[in-house]
Amino acid sequence: MGDPRKNRKTYETPKHPWESERIKEEWELKKRYGLKNKKEIWKAKSILRNFRSQARYLQAKLRYGDPQAEKQQKQLFGRLARLGILNEENATLDAVLSLSEEDILKRRLQTIVYLKGLARTPKQARQFIVHGHIAINGRKITIPGYMVRKDEEQFIEYNERSPLSDEMHPMRTQVIEASPVNEEKEESGE
Repeated sequence: MGDPRKNRKTYETPKHPWESERIKEEWELKKRYGLKNKKEIWKAKSILRNFRSQARYLQAKLRYGDPQAEKQQKQLFGRLARLGILNEENATLDAVLSLSEEDILKRRLQTIVYLKGLARTPKQARQFIVHGHIAINGRKITIPGYMVRKDEEQFIEYNERSPLSDEMHPMRTQVIEASPVNEEKEESGE
């Protein structure tokens, strides 16, 4: 059973550690999403592997008309829709099988903070999260790999107790709004 204080690994390492193509792909993903190490990519691949194995199992069961498999299929689609990975209306098992690890990495808190414009780079988004500057619905989250549900996405903001919650903080990204005065000057050529 093991020591309860020591969690099991939630990922599988690659079977062949020195494949140049895989290493290059992982390096690109690590750079694009601002990940700390390749272990985070392996975790995303393991999550994806679990979803795909469920889909393959359900495909086999649905061929024989198993009513329990239909319920499990709805639950799988519901879970993927809540996570924002698939749309529940047009979800099929083939769509689940065609997912990539990038679909999982896009739902991480770190990526969404960067895409929402709360940080300038993915690495800065990671730093803001780890240092406790980001909150979801008023609750501070310090885990960059947190899988954001679709309904939580709109509530991501700066933590109210963080210095970054001040609009004039120098590390905060500045949103430049177009004022009517500036637009008139641009149109007249001044």
